[in-house]
Amino acid sequence: MAWATDLRWKLLNSWFKGIVWVPGSLQTRLLWASIVLLPILIIFAGAALQRAFEGSVIASERSQAQLHTYAILGSAELVDGALVLPRRLQEPRFSQVQSGLSGLVFDAVGLMRWQSESSALLGEEFIQRLAAIQPDPGSSRFQHLKSDSVYVYVYPLVWEIESKEYRYTIAIVHSDAASMEELRAFQTQLWGWLIAVYLLAILLQFVILRWGLKPLQSLADDLSSIEKGDAEKLAGVYPQEVQRVTLNLNRLIETERKQRERYRNTLGDLAHSLKTPLAVIKGAATESHTLSSYRRLVDEQGDRMTQIVQYQLSRAVKSKGKALAQPVSLLLAVDRIVNALNRVYAAKGIEIEREGLNQFFAGDERDLMEMLGNLIENAFKYCEQAVRITANADEEWLEIVIENDGRAISNEEHSVVLERGARLDTSKPGQGIGLAVVTDIVSSYDGGVEIGISELGGAEIRLRLPAGQV
Repeated sequence: MAWATDLRWKLLNSWFKGIVWVPGSLQTRLLWASIVLLPILIIFAGAALQRAFEGSVIASERSQAQLHTYAILGSAELVDGALVLPRRLQEPRFSQVQSGLSGLVFDAVGLMRWQSESSALLGEEFIQRLAAIQPDPGSSRFQHLKSDSVYVYVYPLVWEIESKEYRYTIAIVHSDAASMEELRAFQTQLWGWLIAVYLLAILLQFVILRWGLKPLQSLADDLSSIEKGDAEKLAGVYPQEVQRVTLNLNRLIETERKQRERYRNTLGDLAHSLKTPLAVIKGAATESHTLSSYRRLVDEQGDRMTQIVQYQLSRAVKSKGKALAQPVSLLLAVDRIVNALNRVYAAKGIEIEREGLNQFFAGDERDLMEMLGNLIENAFKYCEQAVRITANADEEWLEIVIENDGRAISNEEHSVVLERGARLDTSKPGQGIGLAVVTDIVSSYDGGVEIGISELGGAEIRLRLPAGQV
């Protein structure tokens, strides 16, 4: 049943709204979007900065380890095939047991040949692991052993004397306590600043949204003023993005105002037009009529009143202005009309010239077909052999020009041809209401009709209508 389906849909809709909360304010929506999405950007930025800082710390540790290695090499000597190093080096931390910096030298088979005084606290198992690291000659190895909280730099040394090679490995062990402390301090400052940036960004976003959406609030206030009768149209200064909306709203408001005027005028016309039939029926009561003649008179006046009511209602409901209508293609409308008229006037062999018809009309397609149908048919009817249809448009208005090479319309005849039922050439069939209908429709769009003499020698009709934007 239909009511059961509607009930299920309402329950489902209520359930969905209960799960997904959608803010009703644009400002709230955008602010919530910033609150939710901005942390994602900040987290990625923070992670990238943290990774970059960690990379710089590791690069610094490696560079320092290389310098210590070169310092050991500078103090080393090869005596009788054995590497000899002084007990104390220039770097004082090599002589301090808890300095966190240690140096060790291993031979080619992994036996320790020298160690700094600071390496006394290194465990035997850890030293064996260091001895097992044997990089290829010409390369070095740098590692951060997080489980041991140290950085290890191993450098292979090949000493050639009298065509003999003596291989050694120098290992530098440096505690990561200082670098980790530096990294933690950096992280604390980094995320503290990023949180401050986040809060500041939210505050600025709130201010920007308040300022950016203020024209919409002004628009709502102006609409309220119009609703209360304090203003007739939107007269405020709005941003470019809102200006087209206000133009359309003003056009819609003006259309509705004119429509109300049409209703009032039509009611007055209707009341005035019904006075005569009612007076005839009322006067017939005092006259001598047979039943059949009185009934016939009442029927005639009743039909007359029905015609009056239908006519006035058709005028009242006729739409004026289509500011918010879907854009209508001028080219498609002209093609449909010309294709039909070519069949009717095939014997004349009319040459059609079309230019600039790739435009759009902001209005009702039926109105456009009615106007073009009347004008193009007149051009076909009264031309000798040529008809030209051109168009051009700007951001607001569309201009359509229909010309023929037949008889021109003089300035004195302009007002005549625009009158309903008036015709200049009675030799051709017609009722003489085409241009009057066109004028009536064009006026409903606040457009215009101009009559002139064409370069082809005949009449030129120029329409000015609202332009549509696609």
